[in-house]
Amino acid sequence: MPAALLVLFYLGLTCAPLVMAAVQGHAPRPLRDELASGVALAGLAIILVEFVLSGRFRVISGRIGMDVTMRLHQLLARAATVMILLHPYLYAGPQSLRAGLTPPGSAPLNFDWLGLWPGIVAWLLLGALMVMALGRNGVFRHEHWRAMHGIMALIVAGFGVLHATRAGRYSADPALAMLWWGLFAVAAFSLLWVYVIKPAMKARRPWRVSAVSRLADRTWELCLSPVGHKGLRYRPGHFAWISVGKLAVSLDENPFSIASAPADGPDLRFVIKELGDFTSRLGEIKPGTPSYVDAPFGSLTLDRHRDAAGVALIAGGVGIAPMLSHLRQLDADADPRPRLLLYANRTVDQIVCGAELDARAKGGPLQVTHVLSEPPEGWTGETGFVTAEVIQRHFAQDALRTWVFVLCGPPPMLHAVEKALMSLGVAPKNILLEQFSYD
Repeated sequence: MPAALLVLFYLGLTCAPLVMAAVQGHAPRPLRDELASGVALAGLAIILVEFVLSGRFRVISGRIGMDVTMRLHQLLARAATVMILLHPYLYAGPQSLRAGLTPPGSAPLNFDWLGLWPGIVAWLLLGALMVMALGRNGVFRHEHWRAMHGIMALIVAGFGVLHATRAGRYSADPALAMLWWGLFAVAAFSLLWVYVIKPAMKARRPWRVSAVSRLADRTWELCLSPVGHKGLRYRPGHFAWISVGKLAVSLDENPFSIASAPADGPDLRFVIKELGDFTSRLGEIKPGTPSYVDAPFGSLTLDRHRDAAGVALIAGGVGIAPMLSHLRQLDADADPRPRLLLYANRTVDQIVCGAELDARAKGGPLQVTHVLSEPPEGWTGETGFVTAEVIQRHFAQDALRTWVFVLCGPPPMLHAVEKALMSLGVAPKNILLEQFSYD
């Protein structure tokens, strides 16, 4: 499904409650009351649809990118939270405290306790959920936070739907009530898919660690081999969620870009840097350790850029992983297009697969340029960071106009390089980037 259709489908779902409310024919109330109902309807719809923007549905993240998917998830969740938390304070019209005498379709605001208490619970839990989301770093492990966040959000959504259908003027309509419960069922299925169905599917296609080797300073290559199946269908630029030495149903998953190429065979290779938790124990992992893979994900692929005149790869640190996948597959396909790799690191001993890169650059269409921020004495290559000036020295104006530029690295680098490329006239559609940090 094209990205434009996904956007239209999302807008249709989130606006449907407003449209269904507008055609019910109720007598108009004061503007603030209608605004209060409107923001509540829109906010609840966004929260329910948010469950499919979790990043684990390839039909979405594969079209617009994992980073875009998660950024939208964050921004829309914050907007919906503000709407929901604000809407009780917007009401200004007639109100009744007499339970049972103000049915949902009447003009006065219904304070019947049967409909009011689910809204109070949802309102309080939603506020707590947002506070926890904003302050989660350093408090929760990402895997545990992800599960807790999803379960709490589903509870909030359930109480929100119960409140809307019991106390809402418009949601008491059978058709709109059916839509609310239908969206809630989709939300519940989304969590079931991620935490039950997908793990069950992974258990039927196990992997094992076939090798662990040191590539550079605090950087390792992890190789996984399929057990009893043919492996994974993927494209260069994809990434995978992997769990090593855990059960198939486990919260301990980590996303890593795939460094191997489909042409290399069924084994998957990952370039991983020691950053704590699982990654700090890479050197202790033994061959034969059972593993599970949920993949492929991501949009850092060249599928929609087959007509590009050349391929520019700009990597920072372990962002070299998807670039290795691209280079290995391009060579396997004997792709004649010129390609240039700008590879940024802090020091020489952080360069990954330097010998392989040099070998691929000899006599082929690849040119490799290293950029070091802390170069050794006598270094004659690029120094500092990948700036607009560095890019201009290595790319002709025609290349900036006709090549595709693939970026992967730390978020500050990605943003700086993207800005530099656009300042040099590179079209945004010719810039591919994806990041795993969304703060």
